Amino acid sequence: MKYIHELSNWPNLSWDNKALVTQLASVRHQQGLLLGRMSTLGFDVKAEASLEVLTSDIIKSSEIEGVILDQHQVRSFLAKSLGVDIGGLSKSNRHIDGIVEMVLDATQRCSDPLTEKRLYSWHRVLFPRGTSGLHKIADGSWRSREAGPMQIVSGHIGRERVHFEAPAADRIRHEMKLFLDWFNKVKNIDPLLKAGVAHFWFVTIHPFEDGNGRIGRAIADMCLARADGIPERFYSMSSSIEKERKTYYATLESCQKGGLDITSWLKWFLACLSRAIENADKTLEKILYKSNIWRRLSSRPINERQRKVINLLLGEFQGKLTTSKYAKIAKCSQDTALRDMLELIDYGVMVKNPGSGRSTSYDLCFPI
Repeated sequence: MKYIHELSNWPNLSWDNKALVTQLASVRHQQGLLLGRMSTLGFDVKAEASLEVLTSDIIKSSEIEGVILDQHQVRSFLAKSLGVDIGGLSKSNRHIDGIVEMVLDATQRCSDPLTEKRLYSWHRVLFPRGTSGLHKIADGSWRSREAGPMQIVSGHIGRERVHFEAPAADRIRHEMKLFLDWFNKVKNIDPLLKAGVAHFWFVTIHPFEDGNGRIGRAIADMCLARADGIPERFYSMSSSIEKERKTYYATLESCQKGGLDITSWLKWFLACLSRAIENADKTLEKILYKSNIWRRLSSRPINERQRKVINLLLGEFQGKLTTSKYAKIAKCSQDTALRDMLELIDYGVMVKNPGSGRSTSYDLCFPI
């Protein structure tokens, strides 16, 4: 068995346009509907939606590789970078700052050429200490022969299974020149298809010692931003891929061990992209819900305690809100907590749930 990069005509990748045309048109239609809907909304709503999507995209792209990031730190640094006011900001670290900077560079400067120097800078910010876990890596440069073969392996020690082996290190400079020339010069491919081809081609070369998946998905996002014609992101491909991680890797592996026709990969990529756009509607509903709550409160005098609790309820608050929970969150007495909640009920943004006594609880109501 030969890997795809060992075939004589590599990297002349091909696909069946007729087999993809209906699916591509459907995804393009979805994309147009979403972007049209977003264009009718105010700046604040669009900025909040982009912030939510980018936060999820960064976190999920890292989770695919087994890297868990602090959501509040990612969101805070993104908000600061985008100029979105979210109240109190969490302090981030160099690692998170770097990942955010890479994604923003890929999407907000999507029309700029993709160069070796740019990829090196992305790799450096992903690994600011020059290490991956406990291992020293060559940051900001292609992997070297000394690093050994680049293999995708699973299984226990002694029973490993090699899923894929990338081109040898001494081929990388030539392979990446071909890839970058194609990426920057070939214009006659639909940007949605180009996103899928670029991601597949890049991760097949696997030019770095680590971080190839995250950089490959950033390259795909760069193409998708070009396809949208705007730097803001309103759907997250990485979030959709993370939900389908097993199929993602299985489809990659199947095509990397097949011929140069990657139609099956592009079918999966477009289907995954379609589901990402569908999920964007849920994100938008959440943003509009928040917007309506704050619109209803815009003419009301609310204090900082109430603002803090409402933000928590609009976020990841677990369970029902009681006076004791409110008092603990807002650092006030239970009597003050009750007065605050009764005011919010009077303002029409909170309701008392069925029950009485110690089981009395409150929740946000659905805005009109």
